[in-house]
Amino acid sequence: MDPTAARVLLVDDDDGFRVGVRLALESDGHEVREHAAARPAIAALAATDPDVVLVDLRLPDLDGLAVLDHVRRADPELPVVLISGLADIATAVQAIRQGAYDFLEKPFARERLLTLVRRAVQQRRLARDYARLRAGLSASAGLASVLAGQSEAMRTLRETLLRIAPTPVDVMLVGETGTGKELAARALHDFSGRRGPFVALNCAAVPEALFESELFGHEAGAYTGAARTRVGQIEHADGGTLFLDEIDALPPSQQPKLLRVLQQREVTRVGSNTPRAVDVRVVAATHADLRESGAAPGTPTRGGFRSDLYWRLATVVLSLPPLRERPADVPLLFEHFRAAAVLRFGREAPAADGGLLERLLAHPWPGNVRELKVAAERHVLGLPALPGAGSDTPRTLQQSLDAVEAVLVGDALGRHDGRVDAAAAELGLSVATLYRKLKQHGLRREDPGAAA
Repeated sequence: MDPTAARVLLVDDDDGFRVGVRLALESDGHEVREHAAARPAIAALAATDPDVVLVDLRLPDLDGLAVLDHVRRADPELPVVLISGLADIATAVQAIRQGAYDFLEKPFARERLLTLVRRAVQQRRLARDYARLRAGLSASAGLASVLAGQSEAMRTLRETLLRIAPTPVDVMLVGETGTGKELAARALHDFSGRRGPFVALNCAAVPEALFESELFGHEAGAYTGAARTRVGQIEHADGGTLFLDEIDALPPSQQPKLLRVLQQREVTRVGSNTPRAVDVRVVAATHADLRESGAAPGTPTRGGFRSDLYWRLATVVLSLPPLRERPADVPLLFEHFRAAAVLRFGREAPAADGGLLERLLAHPWPGNVRELKVAAERHVLGLPALPGAGSDTPRTLQQSLDAVEAVLVGDALGRHDGRVDAAAAELGLSVATLYRKLKQHGLRREDPGAAA
């Protein structure tokens, strides 16, 4: 298909003229929708979704300027070309100052018409590309505030998440407790464009006897005590995302039933023989390695989880790194949580003592990001950020030095917009040495195109 081909909305009350313009445009590959008056054209604007509007200045109901004004308010980027007679030139020029793309003076040559429409289409496409780019950058910035961190692992996680979020693929999130698996699941939903709800279910929190009803729903009278029909969580998430946290706790009796839902995209309530189609994306989360046994399809792993269900869920696996593996992110996250705590508690944070950063970097963070959030809140409340820190398993001296070094390197790169040569000069290192340290600490320069 010709990339310059367009949908054209043509508004002119001269039937013969309108037919001539339509034939000329269609011969160039364009699709034309015609109207003889302004009001019907305005009413059809949203449904037509044109790339270009061609409108005569003089119409029987409203003039072309009224159409221009409506289009500018509805879609400022949509090009409007005014068609004018000789007596209307001054008005047409004034309309361009008000936002019209251009004007055509009657009579005009076919090539003049086609050239103008092609240029207008190109502008329309560029405007849409820019809007998509701007939306993508906005999404990236928004995601960075949810899954914060400048380490290589977090950058890769955000990039992958944004890439797969708009697709319907099911996702497995793997990470230790407190690494932000539910935040990642919510981000997948928020950036997916899905209109249905985000429904979260912790599999470990549901009694096994109630699990089938909770997940699949039941009909009234399906069993003793089922007085009313109940929609299960899968059906409730129709059109949206179902987040199954701690999926490894899913009872073995329910695993083949969930597998069928994933395969058929339909659910049958307990006590019913009628399957209901569901459009649901499933995001599962676990802290365990569900692949460890290498079991054959249809057989359980050593942990009791079916391998075929795992592979159905794990089309995409996103790993959330523990905080101890990305120490350079600790100061950034601490400041983020501290600012949030200031707003939450309505009080100023006390001044950080000189050794606070070192203590934060030396801490092993067994509770990961969740524990760091609590530490920031305690700090704002005037309590020790790390109570009983001496009882925690300490890092070695080299681990603490590495953590501090990672922060210093990351800060230097940030001050120099990712320019490795400038950061190396500030730190008193050779460029080659700094590159080795970037690799060692899982960092990368901010600007991939910067001079090195």
